[in-house]
Parts: sequence; structure tokens; C-alpha cells
Amino acid sequence: MPKKKVAHIVAVDMGYGHLRAAYPLAELAQGEIINANTYKGIPKSDREIWRLSRKFYEFISRFKRMPVVGEKAFELFDKFQAIPPFYPRRDLSRPSTQLKQTMRTIRKKQWGKHLIEKLAKEPLPMINTFFVTAFMAEEHGYPGDIFVVVPDTDISRAWVSDHPNTSRIKYFASTRQVVERLKMYGVKKENIYFTGFPLPKENLGGSKLSTVRRDLGRRLPNLDPNGVYRRRYARTIRKYLGNFVRQKPTRPLTIMFAVGGAGAQRDIGIKIVQGLKEWIKSGQVKIILVSGIHNDVNRYFTSSISKLGLSRYLGKAIEIIYALNKEQYFSAFNKALHKVDILWTKPSELSFYTALGIPIIMSEPIGSQEEFNRDWLEMIGSGMRQGDLDYIAEWLGDVIERGWFAEAAMEGFIEAPNLGTFNIINLIKQH
Repeated sequence: MPKKKVAHIVAVDMGYGHLRAAYPLAELAQGEIINANTYKGIPKSDREIWRLSRKFYEFISRFKRMPVVGEKAFELFDKFQAIPPFYPRRDLSRPSTQLKQTMRTIRKKQWGKHLIEKLAKEPLPMINTFFVTAFMAEEHGYPGDIFVVVPDTDISRAWVSDHPNTSRIKYFASTRQVVERLKMYGVKKENIYFTGFPLPKENLGGSKLSTVRRDLGRRLPNLDPNGVYRRRYARTIRKYLGNFVRQKPTRPLTIMFAVGGAGAQRDIGIKIVQGLKEWIKSGQVKIILVSGIHNDVNRYFTSSISKLGLSRYLGKAIEIIYALNKEQYFSAFNKALHKVDILWTKPSELSFYTALGIPIIMSEPIGSQEEFNRDWLEMIGSGMRQGDLDYIAEWLGDVIERGWFAEAAMEGFIEAPNLGTFNIINLIKQH
């Protein structure tokens, strides 16, 4: 950690994405992450605005699972915050309805003013993982530099000020497409830095990525048991992994399934367990179910596993990651990733974790931004859409036999930006 605090790290406690982006940067603030919607002393009026917006998002995410009605309701909501098509390149600087409503609330209700005045007493660079707090800082006259970490592969117009040509908010772009998108929205070139998404340092191993290379070297034999990919691309593997390459598996094939912050899609985790039941019994596979901080999801996983007659495998071939708070959850999650071969999740901010050399099976995206994340994963060749959940063992077995997951793991490591944490820390230290 730095000898002194060099930045304010500001996130919001809504789902996992914004806090997950803040976690690797906490050392800049001596470990302190400020949650704009739950910090000590927050005015009741501010807390209520945040509460209502969070409640609505969680409701709509869960309601989406309702046949017909849920899909239609979510479609309507998503149009409100949708990302426009990237092509043709054009001027997209006109403020969206969502942005106008956000700015109206900040200005009329003085939303966030208390937080900004509090931080202004120590005007360090302010790193935000959600656009709303950056707007609050600019609108309420924060005297220090204002930065925004972009936690998706593309973003809607709502992420940029309604006066982009004069705004002083600076952006840490996660992908090249985000860089170009910000220009379309009217952000000045000098306010855009292509950094990549901040990944946890404990999974990187320094700027040389020694930990990533070690983990990937151990992962490849599990993902390519027949050596199809490894024989064909031996030179490429040796070039990027060097002495970290392993020839034989050191553990069972390990699949992690992670639910989102709203706890949606939990049923997929149990369908995975059910579909791979015989693999679990034979010791061929280990399943890690991530319930996060949701005890209801944790209980659902536990009881469902019992109903499947697999309780004896809990803690062994089946593991559940559950924590009392998000800091403990991130720590446990990141530790488990060292021994994960495949990550199964919706294409959220976890899409960027493919840069750790992890192939991703994508469940259905929730929202426009996740559709763009899905397209990005497919474009770089490190993610695939989940197949029919009734025949998991069949299609999963075929993909593994052909060595595709090994190729996807290498593509993720090579093509996805993996130095975002170091790039952001270095840029902040220069300010």
C-alpha cells in the first residue's frame, strides 16, 4: 500500500460490479472504499434516492425471469438505458432521457452534495466506479481531479455529462471501443485514458503477470485433455507461458458458476450440478457455486444439492462460496479463481476476468451493456454461449474434447487487456 492516501475511491453498493472495479484500487486510499449510498452520515434524503434506485434494479432483474410479462417489462426498461449501435460512427453527444433525469435529481434535490463537501476537505483525485458520483462531484464543485472507471466493454450515453465539451471528468476506458464511444459522446480526447479494467492484484502477480501465467499453465491440461490445441499451438503457448506450462492435470476439471448481484439465474447453478451429476460422483469434475453475500441463494444451493442426493459431496466435489460482506466475498472469490478452469456467468464485469486466462461460458445477458460484453467475448474468442441445460454433459464434453476451452483461455489472456490495475495506479500517482 502507498505510504499515504493518494486518492478517494468511490463506489456504490448496488450489485457487485461497481465494488468489484474499486476493490483492486483500494490501496490508493489505504484500503478505504467509500460507498456513496451507505457511507456514515449520509443524509436521509440521499439514502432514500439510492435505496429506491437499487430496489427498482433488483426487482426488474428478478422480474425478468417471469414468462412473457417479465421479458416485456425488462425490454421496456432496457430501452431506457440502451447503448446505441456503434456503427455508423456519428455524433451521439445529445443527452439521453436517463441522463437528463439523473442530472435533474442531482441539481434539484442537491443529491450527493453532502458527500462531495465531505470529500472536498481533502481534495485528492476522486476515482469513481459509477458515473452518478462523478456527476455529483462536478456539479457540486469538487476541487480535485475526477475520474471514472468504466466497468463494461461499452457504455450508454448516461455515463457522460450533459455538457461533455466542457466537462472535466476523465475516463479510464476498459476497451478500445469505449475510447471511441466516449469520443462519440463528446468527451475531449485529453480526458480519455485507455487503461483496461482493474483486475485483482492477487490474481495478476505483478506487471509481468507471473501468477496469471502460472495459473494458466496449470489450467491448460484440464481444458485440453487430448492435447489437440497444445500440439497445434505449442510455440504460441511456450512464447506466452514459458516455464509455467504443465503437461498433466493436477486437479479435476473445475467449473465456477457465479450468480449476479441481484441473485438472479441461481437455478442455472443447480442445473449445472444436475447435468454433471455423474461427473461429480466419478471425481471427474468439481463445481464451485458462488452465492456471494446472498444467504437465500446459499440456502437454495444447499437444499437443492441435498434434493439431488449429493450432500456428501459438499465441501469436496461441490463447493459453495458464501460470505457475510462483499470484501470477504471478493477475497474468497479471487482466491478460488487460481484453481478454476472455466467461469460460467452472465456477461457482466466478470467478462474482463477472461484476461486472467479463463474461458467463459455465458448465461443469458441482463441488459444492453451485457449484450455488448457478450459480443466482445465472442469477438476475442474467449467466451461461448451456454448450450441446452438439459444436455450439459454432452455439449460440454464435446467442447473439452476438441480443445476449444484451452484456445479460449489463451485468447482471453492474449487479447483482453490485463494491466488495467497497474495503468490506473500509475496514472493517479502522476497527478
